[in-house]
Amino acid sequence: MSLSAPPRFRGVFRTDELARAVYSEAAGVARIVPAAVAVPADADDLVTLVRWAAASRVSLVPRGSGSSMANGALGEGVIVDLARFDHVGSVERGASEAAGAAAEAAPATITVGAAVTRDRVQAVVREHGLTFPIDPSSSAFATIGGLCATHAAGARTVKHGPLRAWITGLDCVFADGTRAWLRRTGRGALGGVDGATGAASATDPATVRALQRFDVHVAPRVLAARREHLRHEGVRKESSGYALDAWLDSRDPIDLILGSEGTLAFIVGVELRLTRLPAATASLLAGFPDLEGAASAAGRLAASGASAVELLDRTFLEIAASEGSPLPLPEGLEAVLVVESEGTSSDRLERQMGELAGICETGGATHVELALGADGEARIWALRHAASPILNRLAPRLQSMQLIEDGCVPPPKFAEYVRGVRAALDRAAFRGVIFGHAGDAHAHVNALVDVAEPDWRARAERLVAEVTALVARLGGTLAGEHGDGRLRTPLLAHTWPAEALELFAATKRAFDPEGILNPGVKVPLPSAAPLVDLKYDPALPPLPTAARAALDRIVREKDWSHHRLDLVGEV
Repeated sequence: MSLSAPPRFRGVFRTDELARAVYSEAAGVARIVPAAVAVPADADDLVTLVRWAAASRVSLVPRGSGSSMANGALGEGVIVDLARFDHVGSVERGASEAAGAAAEAAPATITVGAAVTRDRVQAVVREHGLTFPIDPSSSAFATIGGLCATHAAGARTVKHGPLRAWITGLDCVFADGTRAWLRRTGRGALGGVDGATGAASATDPATVRALQRFDVHVAPRVLAARREHLRHEGVRKESSGYALDAWLDSRDPIDLILGSEGTLAFIVGVELRLTRLPAATASLLAGFPDLEGAASAAGRLAASGASAVELLDRTFLEIAASEGSPLPLPEGLEAVLVVESEGTSSDRLERQMGELAGICETGGATHVELALGADGEARIWALRHAASPILNRLAPRLQSMQLIEDGCVPPPKFAEYVRGVRAALDRAAFRGVIFGHAGDAHAHVNALVDVAEPDWRARAERLVAEVTALVARLGGTLAGEHGDGRLRTPLLAHTWPAEALELFAATKRAFDPEGILNPGVKVPLPSAAPLVDLKYDPALPPLPTAARAALDRIVREKDWSHHRLDLVGEV
């Protein structure tokens, strides 16, 4: 595909080999070289780009920092880098909160551009004694737009709930170039801006054709659907498919767009709900000789008010010990839980931590460490945060591949899931590391693959198939917080009933009739497969040297928020 810059497009539009190569990989396992890279100068410029793409039938792939795991920020069309949407607004407080009422009664909000990172938001709102409690481990570089695209979560979802509860407005550009603000002002209420000028104006929902088509052609079918077909019962986190179940509860289009991975609209701005910073936090680490004890304790800890309950499995502990663990531990542990609690006072928090430690000990923990101060907490959490750096140090001997990295199951089945994943890794002859959010029964899994072995790819495909079947049997979801992307979309028929898949496809058609927005994500394309070109495959042709060096630097330094074109220079 040979493309030229759209008429009147003011941003950067590049089709040279170097620019395309540096956007061909993200944090997941795939490599897809795009046809072009576009960096819109502002929202009006994005509208110009989208209208050109709709007229030209060119696909557009929204992209933030490129740290997404499921290959949803890659594609063969035009990668649209939203880096210029980096405005941070002022904290706005509700009238009753200003008068001293509880934050929950009249929450504070802040409006930011899609490219603003979660940590940048946090730095601003902390100055006001506030917090945005959705904090994935990638928060240093994860963009707010990216969090919304995948319905991201993180360690503290166990206390604060999923992302959608913290989003009160979305500034969207739809597939026909219409731009509108969606705000939670009532059931389906919409307020907006004019798509051409960006000037503030009232926008009737009927003027947004995507929403009108959904209301007429899809909403009645969703209302008539069997509710159990639209959700995975008992699962605490979900970023697979379209959130039709959440829409049934709210009738709010925001809930459709959250988690839609850029397939229904571009997100260019977000209004976030904030809450008060906790007065104090404390943590503990508990080591268990058996997985069942750790999984059972995790569920009780979540129910007892813990703000985070994280799991590190035996294989991770063994690798961490061999690679220089930041926290020495006794031998013989099958799993470790890292637990945090938030409190209104140090004394009350100390009592609560004693109760949580008791839950761990009753559940069979043989090693418990309490951390009631900041230094002790940092020491305990250093082990959890060391996961990615430790795994990166295994290359090039072993590649840490995110093939099955986001499964979430009903909490009573969590131990069975982790044991099933271990068995599948053993049958595929891969070592693997399991860590993640035990309080939500949500595990991240990295298979450690030697690509010098001739059958590694066939074994990887077997692993994906077996774990997909395991998740389906346990009633879980393939994507708890990272989205379906191009990795899991071809597998959705294994975990969603036919009625849900039909409604997903109808939703996509209503919002994007020409199929230009991130095609192949959420609704599979014909003959789609989860594993196509894996960036670790030595049989792939090499990328240009400068692009390869830039991409390797990003991984090595975890520098995902660095603008890609700045790393390779001008043409």
